[in-house]
Amino acid sequence: MTHSESIIVLDNIIESINIKGHCVRLNASITLEGQLDTTKLADDIKTNKNAEPVQPSLQIGVDEAGRGPLLGCVTVAAVILPSIGSGLIEQQLLKDTPLSILTDSKKLSEKKRDILYPLVQQYALGFVVAEIPAGVIDQINILQATMLGMRLCSEALLKAIAKHSIKVLKDDHSEYVDLQVELLFDGNRCPDLDYSMLDELGVSQSIIDCQPWIKGDARHTSIAAASILAKVSRDKTMYEMDSLYPHYAIAKHKGYPTQAHIKVIAVHGILPEHRRSFSPIKKAYDILED
Repeated sequence: MTHSESIIVLDNIIESINIKGHCVRLNASITLEGQLDTTKLADDIKTNKNAEPVQPSLQIGVDEAGRGPLLGCVTVAAVILPSIGSGLIEQQLLKDTPLSILTDSKKLSEKKRDILYPLVQQYALGFVVAEIPAGVIDQINILQATMLGMRLCSEALLKAIAKHSIKVLKDDHSEYVDLQVELLFDGNRCPDLDYSMLDELGVSQSIIDCQPWIKGDARHTSIAAASILAKVSRDKTMYEMDSLYPHYAIAKHKGYPTQAHIKVIAVHGILPEHRRSFSPIKKAYDILED
């Protein structure tokens, strides 16, 4: 198998979602992009399946960028780092790797984040990035939009892993054991996964351990890696939007509620990408309507 043949491309546009058995049509499309390297995954499992704990496991770090801005998407990313580099940042597991400077994206300069962005993608076993647009944020609120992005990223990687293999053969060939998956979410809560859908794919709820990590992007390498992909991906989107709307100086404020951003809205109005459910935009909209 060539390297390109070992890559499962995760490329999806989501226009509706299942919430507790009900299909909900979204006001705007969510995009997911990423990949899973099945050869890297198999090699990682083979290398680490005899280490402690006895049952083989993967850790998937999940983080977001852009909850606070008045403009644009909230971006969520999920990353699977090699087992040898997935753990507490203080343990310096990535010391001798290209990701040695990896930490919470907010603690790094833009230049360092841009350097790390392709390195995370190259080093990771798999990753996925989801953009949840303003239309969905306004439809279900920013918290639920963030949770939805975390859910979709997690499920995308779990589905890709399931297509490859969710069971691992012991060295003595006596039996297969389930691959355990730890989902590590930055923050104080975990999203509600669609376990019935995952179960149909052979991914039972019993093999999934969801964990909230407060300030996890500064504590765990996998979450920190996800924070880099989420932050840089969102910034790229903001730079593209800046070229479309040069009068709004989006490249400077990235959609956050700075005084300059508020002033430019008063002069040039509200963009289609503004979050109308956010108070400053709602107030500006009401003034314009009057």
